[in-house]
Amino acid sequence: MKINIAIDGPSASGKSTIAKALAKRLNYTHIDTGSMYRACAYLALKHDLRPNDEELVDYVNKSQFEFNENGHILLNGKDIDSKIRSKHIDLLTSTIAQNQAIRSTLVRIQQQMAHTKGYILDGRDIGSVVLKDAELKVFQTASIESRAKRRLTEYQVKGIDVDYQTIYDEIKLRDLQDRSREHSPLTQTEDAHVLDTSDLTIEQSVDQVYRWAMELIEERRDTND
Repeated sequence: MKINIAIDGPSASGKSTIAKALAKRLNYTHIDTGSMYRACAYLALKHDLRPNDEELVDYVNKSQFEFNENGHILLNGKDIDSKIRSKHIDLLTSTIAQNQAIRSTLVRIQQQMAHTKGYILDGRDIGSVVLKDAELKVFQTASIESRAKRRLTEYQVKGIDVDYQTIYDEIKLRDLQDRSREHSPLTQTEDAHVLDTSDLTIEQSVDQVYRWAMELIEERRDTND
């Protein structure tokens, strides 16, 4: 028996990292919805368009979004994963995500991808909008301080020169944008398990969600028996 798992949470809380590791452990398919919005930001930059331009919506509607075996996003068949992990893309993505026409298109695509069981989706509105019927919902959070430190380490590994305070301020702004946007704001659903990763390792975080998933799978198996 397989279930669908929705993981929501703020920027830099480690959602994708946990989701990828969990998908490998459960032999599920991981869909990084955030990278799909990043791909839209990439489209905007590539075509010199603003987030609310109607032409950008047209490009998104005509584009094909897929994921390869490494979990990298393919935009019209091209792996652009390395091109959408910049600080500039981070902030533009939050603005792009407020465009309801783009959100509607991506939500429809995401729902089609996960129409059968065995999928793990992470983002900001998975449990509340995209997969309202997901059997397991997780709201993954962490303090701004711990998230800023993680993001700083990520940038340093990539050779990006940026200071801690700048990252801290940007994450704080991103949180405000995500929680206050008009359409599909970041929110914790009543039926979600809360996972605070501030003081947890990746392995500890994955172990906890795995336990929740297995408990639910066993309960449903017993019910069906």
